[in-house]
Amino acid sequence: MARVLVVDDDPTVREVVVSYLRAGGHEVVETPDGETALAEADRLPPDLVVLDLMLPGIDGLEVCRRLRADGGRVPVIMLTALGSETDRVVGLELGADDYVTKPFSPRELALRVDGVLRRTAEPEPVATAPLTDGDLVVDPVRHEALRDGEVLALTGREFDLLRFLLAHPGQAFSREDLLQQVWGWSFGDQSTVTVHVRRLREKVEADPNRPRRLVTVWGVGYRWEGEVVA
Repeated sequence: MARVLVVDDDPTVREVVVSYLRAGGHEVVETPDGETALAEADRLPPDLVVLDLMLPGIDGLEVCRRLRADGGRVPVIMLTALGSETDRVVGLELGADDYVTKPFSPRELALRVDGVLRRTAEPEPVATAPLTDGDLVVDPVRHEALRDGEVLALTGREFDLLRFLLAHPGQAFSREDLLQQVWGWSFGDQSTVTVHVRRLREKVEADPNRPRRLVTVWGVGYRWEGEVVA
């Protein structure tokens, strides 16, 4: 049984989500705003947070940012309004583990909660040897990527994607493949992959508009081309 903190200012949404999660065997605490949520998380850290972005006072992005401060790793599933792609992207960059777009199926949300809890409870074993591609070095042990000796500012999701692609050079993967194999998501918005690929290209390509390392395979997805030095 996991302790889940549900943060949403809509009492109807909270009631439905709490009901489904409790039916799934979880201990659930609910709060209506960001300030109360942070206080509750500080009092007794939850195993997972279901977090609405549009909150009164401290918004969901700031709540996520503070939960992630000082290396905090509590899993976060964000609830976002339809069409708020910018907020979703920022949330993923802050390290959110998943997001669900409103209106949503409470059953689907409950399944996503269980999926994220399984992934975080069973860390994926990773190779410890550094991965290299020309001037690019990815060190799984240090969780660090360098290009031409300079440390790259990567989010956790970007690092996972880069590490996976470097470990499988020359192989084409669909966006669905990457969702599942990199982050363990059995379902989700495939545009998440597109966003992370775009952000990663900005950091590893000499010209992100004409990528030579992380290339698009039309009709399939993406492929990492090895040994390309800018």
